[in-house]
Amino acid sequence: MKHNRYWGSVPRPQSKAEFFNAVAAERADGGGTVATIRMYGPIDSWGGWWGISTKDIGKVLDALPDSVDQIILRINSPGGEVSEGMAILNMLRAHKAKVTAVVDGRACSAASFIAAGCDESVMSPGTLQMIHSPWGFAIGNARDMQKAASVLNVHEASLIEVYTAKAGEKDWPALLADETWLTGPQAVELGLADRVAVIPDAGEAETAGSEPVIITVDPEEDDDFDDIDDAASPLIAARVAASLKLPSSSEPGDPNQKEALAMSDTIKAGLIERLGVKDADISDEALLAAVDEALDEQADTEDAPAVATLPKGFVAVDENVWAETQANARQGAEARAQQEKDRRDGIVAAALRTGQISTASASAIREQLDTDEKGTVAFLATVPKNSVPVEPVGVSDTLTSTDDALYSAMYGATEKEA
Repeated sequence: MKHNRYWGSVPRPQSKAEFFNAVAAERADGGGTVATIRMYGPIDSWGGWWGISTKDIGKVLDALPDSVDQIILRINSPGGEVSEGMAILNMLRAHKAKVTAVVDGRACSAASFIAAGCDESVMSPGTLQMIHSPWGFAIGNARDMQKAASVLNVHEASLIEVYTAKAGEKDWPALLADETWLTGPQAVELGLADRVAVIPDAGEAETAGSEPVIITVDPEEDDDFDDIDDAASPLIAARVAASLKLPSSSEPGDPNQKEALAMSDTIKAGLIERLGVKDADISDEALLAAVDEALDEQADTEDAPAVATLPKGFVAVDENVWAETQANARQGAEARAQQEKDRRDGIVAAALRTGQISTASASAIREQLDTDEKGTVAFLATVPKNSVPVEPVGVSDTLTSTDDALYSAMYGATEKEA
């Protein structure tokens, strides 16, 4: 199982929507629109599977209808990068809507100062907050370590600024150094939360008369998952057209469509072209009927057995004929290999007969023929014949030993004198 720096060994989500998504809905009284953003994962500048980034939050905020005047930020996060969390907080602060942070599970580390920095911070029953001093990694000499420590101190000062603005002066350095965990009531007592309550998604106003709008994005336009080895579902909470109108519904029961839907010119032109319709002024109903007819014909064609068409230059062969052809090819290859072996053995035998190589070097020459026949044959051609005695010394009729042979060559006698 692959490990992630925040998810750890927990199985990764199957889609980003499992830990980050958003919806918007009109209030029943028509007094504006409430958006709910769910941050149920780590905070990470990489985005994608790694966590929730400023890019993700920016897409959601840019997508919200102009009528949104309240944002419910639901949090269940272990925290993450300090700078990324601070940027997310300031993006939310800059939006014209009132932002209410609702802790649904835990708001730890970077998630805690996001919750504390919103216009209102609410702890759901049974939830937790955790604050601690920022930490990181450093490599280098003593000066590098000192520099890293000073940077961490600056980050801690920025956190204390947010906590102090929410809860007032406290011994924040000590609370952060101790890694302080807080229940909902304790967070309220310390001043980091305003109250403990259950906050509905669409706000505290009744919303039964409105249908929620899911803010979606075209997955082809989202590059958050380029480095992911698994297919990702479309990211819910990215952007929506500025002209989006919230859908209306009738009383309970089947929806009552108030006006007929017209086919867009682009879709109609594309269908006419693909279906080969001659009448450019064909009605939408007739065009849809032509689509149904084409689909029926396609289904009939798919039911018929497919006839394979071989590319040019290919021939279909009976299975038995193909097996026989392969067997013959193997036999031919084996015969060719035997011919090669016999021919190379013959080269070695001829070199032995002509005295170009010794018996001791015959096996090495034979191996060399297998690796570089052309080069080995060329080498043998440079070796004079009879360089090595063909008859072993001591077998001659006239010379009985090497000493006798030398004596005979010097003195012309066949035997040494006593």
